[in-house]
Amino acid sequence: MDRLTPPRADQRGSTGPVLATLDAPTATPVVELVGVTKGFGAVQALRGVDLALYPGEVHALVGENGAGKSTLVKMLAGVHRPDSGVLRINGEETVFHGPLDARNRGVAVIHQHPTLFPDLDVAENVFMGRQPRDRVGRVDWRAMYREVERLLGTLGVRIGVRTPVKALSVADQQLVEIAKALSLNARVLVMDEPTASLSAREVDRLFAIVRQLRAQGVAILFVSHRLEEIFALSDRITVFRDGAHVITAPAAELTTESTIRHMVGRKLEALFPKEEAEIGRVVLEVRGLTRTGVFRDIGFRLRRGEILGFFGLVGAGRTEVARVLFGADRADAGEIRLDGRTALIDSPQMALRCGIGYVPEDRHGQGLVLDFPISANVTLPILARVSRLGLLDRRREREIAADFAKRLQVKAAGLGAPATSLSGGNQQKVVLAKWLATDPKVLILDEPTRGIDIGTKAEVHRIVSHLATQGMAIILISSELPEVLAMADRVVVMHEGRVTGEFERAEANQENVMFAATGQVAIPARSGVAGNGVA
Repeated sequence: MDRLTPPRADQRGSTGPVLATLDAPTATPVVELVGVTKGFGAVQALRGVDLALYPGEVHALVGENGAGKSTLVKMLAGVHRPDSGVLRINGEETVFHGPLDARNRGVAVIHQHPTLFPDLDVAENVFMGRQPRDRVGRVDWRAMYREVERLLGTLGVRIGVRTPVKALSVADQQLVEIAKALSLNARVLVMDEPTASLSAREVDRLFAIVRQLRAQGVAILFVSHRLEEIFALSDRITVFRDGAHVITAPAAELTTESTIRHMVGRKLEALFPKEEAEIGRVVLEVRGLTRTGVFRDIGFRLRRGEILGFFGLVGAGRTEVARVLFGADRADAGEIRLDGRTALIDSPQMALRCGIGYVPEDRHGQGLVLDFPISANVTLPILARVSRLGLLDRRREREIAADFAKRLQVKAAGLGAPATSLSGGNQQKVVLAKWLATDPKVLILDEPTRGIDIGTKAEVHRIVSHLATQGMAIILISSELPEVLAMADRVVVMHEGRVTGEFERAEANQENVMFAATGQVAIPARSGVAGNGVA
């Protein structure tokens, strides 16, 4: 394969990277790893991997959880040293003696969760530990604030330099991290899952800044599970699997399907293992559900054994509807009927008594108690069932947790391990186990595969599909259209707080659903959806 010559800023257009011919000159990599290995006890995290980052390119690194991405990022950050192999900076073999050494050599890492001091202001964080000094050795506050204003200005960002970091959004905190990297004259910027907590608008702003840095000659390593972002932003893509390097290729030479195949070793169709389920009677019916200023006149039906997909763009109101169904928020009007009877769901406790379970979008903040062991997390909603005379029956707790951990194939050191020790995919399985333990009639899944790797997504899809075959009625809320189209028996589409379309599985396709999601089409007459909930 021809090597990729990192394109100059004046060569870039909308067509992607510039491919060099075999005899074209190539730039020296800013960072190069050759034959690098790293083990932790019996676990081999990296197996002789190669990676080269060139100035003025965005290089994406993808792979499942456990593929070795995090280990490589920590190696570039100076946290880990290779057991064998070579690390070169600008062609010179080197060894990082810690994170400070890596930063001094021009490598900066932007983590998914910014590592800033929340009570200090923006400028203090940018120059932490290296504040400019005046002639008598005092901190030159004026010079520091002026320099940070300049750095933020070069990024086109308006953030008050005296603003405490804790008052900023995650997106703005990441921009502070980038300004800090620029203040260190970083020539390599490693971005580890930077968009996981960002809205679509914040992602667009971040990408604009990344492209600007690329044009300035910065080498960027972009690590993400979101393949649509990978292809929108990157020049080259490297795939790791099981700690080994699989392929490096120009993004233009890969497709989503081929990339996934390299990541997991199987075809795209295997990621959505949908079983045929017998769809039965109506379990849940919603009529004219309204929450003022949030959503209005929502109506649909959900049947036994059915997976009902909810799709919409950011701000459509899908999560807000789910929260009302679960009693976390109150509706101002409308009716919820379960098994043909009106249900007054005014709290999550009432929703549980009515047989409704809810896997929330934010598994860290709302789905788990991260410091609690797996067994305690699984049984939290059913404490009455695992208690006798007000005392917790630890044996019963372990039995129930072990049963669900086995069913959902949770990979952990043991049931006593804290939830925080698990990978994102296994944390999500524990959240699923928690609500399955309540034996719900209706299970609401809000972004159940967000932030987990491709292979674990397939496992979650298998679990969800199997639950439907057992008669569970499932609402699947997802921002990933391929997931909705592949897993749902029907698709309800929302736009700005209203249902704008409903499609049977056979008629749901990307074009129909996206038109409805952008509010460009009326509700299809054949769907039978109306504000009174007729479906």
